[in-house]
This record gives sequence, structure tokens and C-alpha cells, in this order.
Amino acid sequence: MLSTQRWSEQGLALLQLLLVASFSKAEERGCILMGEPEEPQLFKTGDIILGGIFSFHGNWKTVELTYAHRPLPLQCTSLNFRSFQYTQAMLFAIEEINNSTDLLPGMTLGYKIYDACSSNAHSVRVALALTDVSEDTTSMSEKPCSGSVPAIMGETSSSRCMAIATVLGPFHIPLVSHFATCACLSDKVRYPSFLRTIPSDYYQSRALAQMVKHFGWTWVGAIRSNDDYGNNGMGIFTDIATQLGICLEYSISFFRTDPPEQKQKIIETIKGSTSKVIIAFLTHMDMDELIKEFAHFNLTGYQWVGTESWISDSQIAIAKGHYILDGSIGLAIRKAHVTGLREFMMDVKPLNSSGNKLFTEFWETTFGCTFNHIKQTGENLEQCTGSEDLTGIKNSFHDMSLMPIFNNVYKGVYAVAHTLHNILGCGEMCSNIIASDPQVILQHLKKIRFKTKEGEEVYFNENGDPAAKYDIINWQTKKDGSVEFVTIGLYDASLPEDKQLNLDNLTLTWANNSKQVPVSVCSGTCALGTRKVLQKGRPVCCYDCIPCAEGEVSNTTDSITCVRCHPEFWSNERRDGCEKKETEFLSYTEIMGTILTLSSLLGACLTATVALIFFRHRNTPIVKANNSELSFLLLFSLTLCFLCSLTFIGRPSDWSCMLRHTAFGITFVLCISCVLGKTLAVLMAFKATLPGSNLMKWFGPRRQRIVVLAFTFIQVVICVVWLTANPPYPFKNFRHFKDKIILECALGSPIGFWAVLGYIGLLALLCFILAFLARKLPDNFNEAKFITFSMLIFCAVWMTFIPAYVSSPGKFSVAVEIFAILASSFGLLFCIFIPKCYIILLKPERNTKKNMMDKKS
Repeated sequence: MLSTQRWSEQGLALLQLLLVASFSKAEERGCILMGEPEEPQLFKTGDIILGGIFSFHGNWKTVELTYAHRPLPLQCTSLNFRSFQYTQAMLFAIEEINNSTDLLPGMTLGYKIYDACSSNAHSVRVALALTDVSEDTTSMSEKPCSGSVPAIMGETSSSRCMAIATVLGPFHIPLVSHFATCACLSDKVRYPSFLRTIPSDYYQSRALAQMVKHFGWTWVGAIRSNDDYGNNGMGIFTDIATQLGICLEYSISFFRTDPPEQKQKIIETIKGSTSKVIIAFLTHMDMDELIKEFAHFNLTGYQWVGTESWISDSQIAIAKGHYILDGSIGLAIRKAHVTGLREFMMDVKPLNSSGNKLFTEFWETTFGCTFNHIKQTGENLEQCTGSEDLTGIKNSFHDMSLMPIFNNVYKGVYAVAHTLHNILGCGEMCSNIIASDPQVILQHLKKIRFKTKEGEEVYFNENGDPAAKYDIINWQTKKDGSVEFVTIGLYDASLPEDKQLNLDNLTLTWANNSKQVPVSVCSGTCALGTRKVLQKGRPVCCYDCIPCAEGEVSNTTDSITCVRCHPEFWSNERRDGCEKKETEFLSYTEIMGTILTLSSLLGACLTATVALIFFRHRNTPIVKANNSELSFLLLFSLTLCFLCSLTFIGRPSDWSCMLRHTAFGITFVLCISCVLGKTLAVLMAFKATLPGSNLMKWFGPRRQRIVVLAFTFIQVVICVVWLTANPPYPFKNFRHFKDKIILECALGSPIGFWAVLGYIGLLALLCFILAFLARKLPDNFNEAKFITFSMLIFCAVWMTFIPAYVSSPGKFSVAVEIFAILASSFGLLFCIFIPKCYIILLKPERNTKKNMMDKKS
């Protein structure tokens, strides 16, 4: 039945719109009354008649349409006391204007006020009735539509205002609403003649989103009225909330006439939710119904955020289950006071009023009685006298908490009056009492600007909206259990965005009368050193916090990315800051560096000791046997080999990097050249013993020196070319270790480095081959055997060095190179000179020329 009723309303509304379209397209503007005429609930004659549309009733009797005969007139039910208050505010304003000598002097305002019966279709019908206010409303003949009201006050609902404004648009008749807040009504293309004295929901929705963001709520639920007010308002809120990083866990539509299973579904959705804040974009009638459902299931502990429709409504604050809303916060129209309005509202005379029938119904409903001329319906009701004390009754009619809305009605009437005053050129008296064209009135009304008697400035912007200012209200429970609406802040849309919201958090009371701000987030705050990772398939407010990777940091909470540290820095353990990396190089102070240093010095000392022994016994046969000059040069070069390893230890610098490889290369070539010279000398010495040989003549000491210098000079040339073209240089190596910087010497030119090593290896191989060939020469002390063994050690060490050097990271590669230098140097020292030292020191009897010259059998 409800569905049939709604479809019927839509059909009637469509019929009315088609009627309006036919009026606007007609060549001659004419009105043809179809059906029974609509009678106003309140009427008063005057020089100028203002229209009014209010929903005096909240519902109507459902009639099943048969389409066999004309439907009966709509039968309205459920008297709405709030609409009486809005009407009284309009009548009060008209009364003041009529008694004023400053505004419209000499003229009186009348009114025709209709009941919209909370129906969109009926709203359209009564709006059409106000387009013609001639006395003859029963004639079925065509007559010109020239007697329309200059403006219409009302309606409360956004949906009904949209329907009415659509009808009035072609006639350019202004519709001034006091409570329709839908942002869609600011569209002047669709609703060119609509104005209002209440701010648009565009600002309210923005204010709600900013307020939610202010309290840190990023995970909220939303319930909206399933009408234009709720759907449009929530749509704007959702858009702004998304921009501010707020997510909606659910967004449910609700209407007070929804079936029980739909209401049950809403309850189950909220029960299963994790958000603790509910944005309620509901009309007061829907809110009244919703809290009954919440109270039935005892759903408490939720923080409600409300709109101006219900947040300051005292009837909801005393309704059954109002405790559900304890601690609610929301936006309300700014507090206002209209002097004399309260007294005027209370002065209701049912039998002497202009709308006798309507006020009689009001009186009977208020006091639960009946007048004599009202036919009894079997109920045992007392008889009304008309003199009952209205001030002794406590119902919604006595509730003055909606004074800001009454003030909106009041301002709307005065805006129209000031417009007419300007158009009619009123001074001491109005010179023109002929109603102007509605389009002229509309244009002047849009530009009107004045101050009320209370000092409030009234004007409309280009969209027909007033300045957007809201009080921020908090529901606080008093000791007696009643609710007090406490103003805790202000929202002013005219200020810069960062100053629009002004809140006093110290006076707030939250859900369950808590003093702590509720927490409503899908995921907690990500600490320093972590970043957000969205949960698959969930809104952006739902995420996991994962630690930053090594080398990355985040120094802000809720960071969405981790920032990589500079190459010379590394993340600390908490991943919230970058620390300078530890620099690593082979230093003298560490154990490995100390051992290698001592080994180098030991080798140099041993070599110097051997040289001293040889010098003291330089005239002995064993020293003189194989060119003592080369022996001393070899010892000198070995000393340099031991000492050059020290250049590899310590922090690399430009000079140390260039010196270490070149000094190593040159000293080792000098050393190998000396060994090669001695090997050649051994070969030549034994070849010279053959009959007719004169080899020693060609390879004497002088030629040996030339060979040593020639081989060494070639290495010097290689090193000079290397240093000139692309020398080694200090280098910070970030590759081997993530948290360390390896200070090392880059080769500069790898070709130069391997050329130096290759040349050393070539000489060593040549020396090894020659020594190997001379190993079996007959002699009691054949030096070639020791040279062969020393070269074998030398080659083995350096063949092992290459893969070890390439695979060793950081300072260990330097240690490997030093070890190779020391091992090969000790090999040469021990293999070539220690046997001779043994004979010199321990077997002097063998250190004779005869013993040196004896042949082995």
C-alpha cells in the first residue's frame, strides 16, 4: 500500500508539471481550473496577499485508486504543531508590518496559507492554487492568471520545495523557505525563483566533514533520510570526507515508513560495524523513529553527529530512548530572538481566528476536548469552551527551542515586505498599490539587504542563499536526567578555511557521558619507522603498519612511504632516522692491521739482519759465490717489499692510493729482476766451464746490473703511464655492505693494475723456468735449487691471490693483497738467504772456496 501511495504521489506531481508546461507554452496565458478548488486553511484580506504553504498535518489517509471515478480530496491526518509555530511566526511578521509606519505605510498585507499535508503532490496542487487569488475560484471558465501572490513562504521539506519551485519557476513567483536546506536548491537553472533564509546543506556538509576530521575520526558510519534532504546532503558530505581522508564504513538510507525487515537490516549493519561514530543526516521525524529502534535493541555507546534538522530539537531530547543520543554533537542554526514572538504564539483564540476550522482542530487536539458544533464520534471527550489555559499545556507547541527557525520565517516575510516597499516607491505613503510583475519582484528580492529590529543583517547571495553560520551544539545530560543543548563552538563559512571551525573542547561531553574523545578509526596510527600498506579490498582508511625496509626511514606518523637514506647514511634500529654509516678500512689499530704491520716490520728487520750478516761476511766464499752485489740489491728490494705493504694500511688518500700499487709493482720487479739476474748468473757460470766457452765474458757483473735495471725500468714506465692516464684514487664503496662504507682505493685503470701484476708474473715465471733448468747442475751449493723453490712459492701465492682478492669484500681484499706481498717476500727471503745464513753462522767449516767448488757425484 505504501508503494501505491508513493507512486500515486509521483503520478500526481507529474500531472501537475505537465499542466504547468502547458501553461508556459500557451500563446495566451490562461488558467483552467480542473477539479475541486483548494481552500486555504488560513486567509486574511489585504492590499497585497502573501502566500504560505506549511504542512499542518504529517500524514494522510491512504486511498486505493480504482481509476473508475475521480479520487476523493486528500484527507490529512496527524496534526503537526511545528507548522503551527511556523505559521504563527509568519502571522506575527505580517502583523508587525501592518502596524508599522516605516514599512509599506498605508498598505496592509493579507495572506492565504495552505496545508501541504506533507505530500509532494499536494504541495504542487496548493502552489498552483496560489498562482491565482481571484475571488471567483469556482468558475470553470478560462480566465487570465494575473492575480498570483507576489511571493510564497514555505515549505519545510527540501523535497516539497523542489516540487513547488519547479512549478513556480515558469511563473517567476518567489518561494522563500525557512527550513529547506538541500544544496540542490541552489541550482538557479532548475529552481530560478527559489530563495531561503537558512544556509544550504553544502556548507553544513562541509562543516560536518571538517568537524569529524578535527576530532580524528577517520572511520565512521552514516545514516541518511531517504529523500532529497538526506541523499543530497550525504552525497556532499561523502565527497568532502573523502578529500579529507575520512572513510564511511557504511551509508544507509532510512525512512520512517520503512518496513520492519528494512529497519532490522539497518540495526544488524550497525551491530556488525567497528566504527563508533554515526553521522545522522536525518529529518527530525526520521530521527524520532530511528531512536525508537535503537532503544528497542539498546544500541548505546555510539557517538552521534547530527544536522540542524534534529540536533537542537527539544522534542527529540525528551522522546523515549533519547538517552541513545547522549553526548551528541552537531550543527544548529544560530541562536536568535524575536521580541514579542513567544507571546504572540501563545495568544491563540480558536473561535476568532481567520482559520476557524484549522485552529479549532488545533485546540481540540491540544486539550483533548470537542466543541459543540463538532459531531461526536463515540469518544467520551470533554466539551471545549475556548477559554482553556494554553500556557498550562506542555507539548511541542510550547517548545521555543526552534526560535532560530521561527526567526527564518520572520526574516523571509520582512525580505518580501522590504522588496515590495522598494518596488512601490514607498515614502510616507506607498504611491503604487498595483502588484508588480512577479519577475520584477524576484529580481529585487534577490538584491535586497536590510537589518531586522534585532540588528541581524539579511541578504541573499547569487544562489539565493544566506550567509552560512552555525552554532555547534553538544547534548549534555543534567543531574535531573534532562538534556541541555550547550553551544561549544561556531562554524562561519565566510572565514578562511583554516579558521571556519572554532571549538571549545574543554566543555564537551561525549557518548556515555565520557570526557574522553571517542576513537573511531579502522586502523590505528602508524608509528615512526613504519608505513601504511592498504588492506586489499578495503577502504583507504584500513591499512597495516609495516616497518620500513633497511636503509629507509619515516619520521612522521601515518606515513604512506618510507624515504631512503642518503648513500652515506643508514637507518637506525627504530627506522625513524638516518645515522651516518660506519666507515671501514684496514687500520693500524685493529687486530688484523696490527698483525700485518708487525709482520711487515718483522720481515724488514729480518731482511736487514741478513744484510748485516752478509755485510760482515762479505769476503767469505759463500757470499762472494754468486755476485754479492746482486745479493745486497736483492736484500734491499726485499726490505722495500716488506715496507711497501705498510702503504696499504690506514685511511686511503690520494697519495697512498697511488703509492701503494706503484711502490709494490716497482719493488717486486726489482726483487724478481735480481733473482732473475742471479739465476742467469748460475746458468752462465756452469755453461762457462765447458771447453771453449766465453759466456761469462758476456754476462759479467756489469751486464747483470744492466739486466736488472732494464727489467725494472719497464715496470717504471708501466706505472708512469698508469698514473698519468688514470691513477688510483680513494673510493667509498657502498655495495658490499648495506650499513657500512668501505674506504678503499679504486684502481682507476684496471688495465694498468693488471699490467703491473702481469709483468711481475711474467718475470717470476721466466725466473722459475730458468731456475728449474739449472736445478741439477753439479755443485756443492747450487743456488738455482733455492731460487726454484722460492719462485714456486711466489707463483703459488700470487696465483692464489687473484681469486681471493676478487672475492674478498672491503678491507679483507686489502689484507689479502698484503698477505700475498708478505708471503712471497718471506718465501724469497727464507729460500734464498736462510740456507746461506745457516752455513755462515752454524757451519762455518763449509764456508770455504774448496767446498763451494766441489762437484757432487
